[in-house]
Amino acid sequence: MAGAEHGAHAGRELLDMEVKAKAWRPPWYEHHVQPCVAELLGTALFIFVGCLAVVEDAGGAGRLQPALAHGLALGTAVAVLGDISGGHFNPAVSLGVWLVGGLNMTMLIPYWLSQLCGGVIGAGLVKAVAPSERYGNASGGAFGGITADEQVPAVLVGELVMTTFLVLVVCMGTVNGKTKTPLAPFCIGFTVTVDILAGGGVSGACMNPARAFGPALVANYWDYHWVYWVGPMVAALLVAVLVRLLMGDRSTRLLLR
Repeated sequence: MAGAEHGAHAGRELLDMEVKAKAWRPPWYEHHVQPCVAELLGTALFIFVGCLAVVEDAGGAGRLQPALAHGLALGTAVAVLGDISGGHFNPAVSLGVWLVGGLNMTMLIPYWLSQLCGGVIGAGLVKAVAPSERYGNASGGAFGGITADEQVPAVLVGELVMTTFLVLVVCMGTVNGKTKTPLAPFCIGFTVTVDILAGGGVSGACMNPARAFGPALVANYWDYHWVYWVGPMVAALLVAVLVRLLMGDRSTRLLLR
């Protein structure tokens, strides 16, 4: 009997210790800090792989290598880090997800800062490992396909449409309850791949202000840089309107519920 009472007492002490450990665990870390770290890390790795593929393929086989590198890197990063932060790695995606109710408003600016810093880190790592001649020929992986003002409308529309496709896949595949799917990371990676294969010759298929900002800052290449912000951000607004008014489920739609 005494042994049983001692065992029960020891069990209660162990339970109390576990409760105290959980009480001391800082909830702000997993809710606020860890997601930002995941966004920074995922963006840095994604942009490192993507920019390095562009630099190494400068003057080479065309769009296939960058398309596969970007798509596979993004899909893998989303699959691994998505449960921590949502796996955005893109300011336009974060804006769209926030507008459809998948991200707390207090995290939007921290996400943007983390993604931009991750973009700079990824682009800086490319400069550190790539041969200087190839790096210079590719402008560090920065987007420089616009050579005249006449090209701006086509590039802007291309970025708008391709980013709309990407953000729509993210919002419908990860946020909207009716269409949410565990295959979302692969769908997101496939979308980036097909966008680059289809529209890489039109605009470079950036679809990501952080992907544009990091290489532009490291390589100091800013020609028509604003296009790669305006197109994706407007696309995020357009997707939010589509999902909130037409495509979302009852908990997401604002009208016709």
